[in-house]
Amino acid sequence: MKKIKQRSETYVTLLSIIGIIILVNFFSYKIFTRLDLTQNKEFTVSAVTKNTLKNLDDVVNIKVYFSKNLPSQFISLRENVGDILDAYDNYSSGNVRIEFIDPTDDEELASSLYAQGIPELQFEVFEKDQMQLVRGYMGMSIGYGSDSEIIPVVQDTKSLEYQITLAIKKLTSGETIKLGLLNGYGSLDRESLGGGIQKLEELYEVVDVDLLSVEEIDTSLKTLIIVSPKEEIPEGGLVKIDAYVAKGGNLLVLDEGVAIDEGLQATNKNNGLNNLLTNYGIKINNDMVLESKANSGVASFNQGFFTFQTSYSYWPKIAKDGFDQDNSAVSKLENVVLQWASSIDVDKTKLGENYNISYLAKSSDKSWRQTGKYDLNPQQTFTPNKTQTSNLAVDVSAKFKSPYGIEDTIFSRILVVGDSDFASGNLVTMADNLVFFQNITDSLSLDGDLIEVRSKGITSRPIETDISDGQKVLIRYLNVFGVTVLVLTIGLSRYFLRKKSRFVDDL
Repeated sequence: MKKIKQRSETYVTLLSIIGIIILVNFFSYKIFTRLDLTQNKEFTVSAVTKNTLKNLDDVVNIKVYFSKNLPSQFISLRENVGDILDAYDNYSSGNVRIEFIDPTDDEELASSLYAQGIPELQFEVFEKDQMQLVRGYMGMSIGYGSDSEIIPVVQDTKSLEYQITLAIKKLTSGETIKLGLLNGYGSLDRESLGGGIQKLEELYEVVDVDLLSVEEIDTSLKTLIIVSPKEEIPEGGLVKIDAYVAKGGNLLVLDEGVAIDEGLQATNKNNGLNNLLTNYGIKINNDMVLESKANSGVASFNQGFFTFQTSYSYWPKIAKDGFDQDNSAVSKLENVVLQWASSIDVDKTKLGENYNISYLAKSSDKSWRQTGKYDLNPQQTFTPNKTQTSNLAVDVSAKFKSPYGIEDTIFSRILVVGDSDFASGNLVTMADNLVFFQNITDSLSLDGDLIEVRSKGITSRPIETDISDGQKVLIRYLNVFGVTVLVLTIGLSRYFLRKKSRFVDDL
């Protein structure tokens, strides 16, 4: 009788546990919620995405082309993509339809994907003691009405929300924002800017602006980008820029007060643009800001047949504390490296009564300024003179007083970075430079809503720069040997304690 009772209790307990599991699964399916422990909330869609999905007035079709035979390292990627898209489904009230498709062995679909811009990828896989080639797809198509946007390859999920939300915004907005890029006068053109301009063109239409061929700058351009003119801009050109600003046009100026040529020779710049900015109350100084070795970016140099890398004081590295934490364009950045940057001063007396200033980026309090003669030798011993914090990027909003007599001016914004090299060539891919360039452009040209989503993809986590080289070495060895030493210490302690206990028992 007792056994029957015990068996009954066991069955009841087992059924209760199964019932609880079923109920938990049922409610977890019906009620969408999740706990995201990643620091940047990579698997939690932002408020921008939720608002975008909430305002959809028609169905968005998302087709994910993932092959089932992908190498093992991409299995978790497929699951993570599915998790993020589940959030889109849940917040869209049925206006987002998601479909996973395996195009393998479907030649007609493969041809269609090729025409759309989704390539078939090749992977090298080591199987059965030999290297083999595996083919597969990892692309995505986002369709709205008869239009579509393509993500050719989904490499990771860090920027996936940004890419999908950006595509939905482009498809549903029906209009493209235009930016202008100043040409001529030795300015960096779209070829020199390379990857940075390509990224901007994913969201904007970037048109070239030649001051000599236009009567006035098109005011439909949301922002005019001016990157390091090396020749003097004539007064007629400055008048056109001034008229554009007076009508509410925004300026993004990437320029420095000292030019560096290929032979590492430094000369002060005088392109006329700085005179216009100075009249507005913003001045790019003819100097260079240097940082201590711990706060500098790493640069490569050639010496004969050899290439070496070193922390270069002329490349100030801006850490998290150096960014304006109240400005969403930079508040989540942690590592931007500028090259041969100049300091910027703001004269508030020229900004009128109503203005707003954001000091976007500053050097550390261990930095110093160099003027006059410049020794750019990377192998020298840098000795600071007077250390001080310097403004390296500012964003000013005001009714800027026209130096050419235009009376009726309206509010506009001028954002100045005391360096142009960070946005050019391969340097734009260094640290968070590309995100910095995109964010400051967006902050002038959009409402800044996509900045929050893009910044989630930032993964740079530099070691605190305000520590000595000895402390860095100590942290490195603690990371390598710390756990091993801790386990050995605990093991030896237990061994001797037990040995001592046995000895006491034997007595």
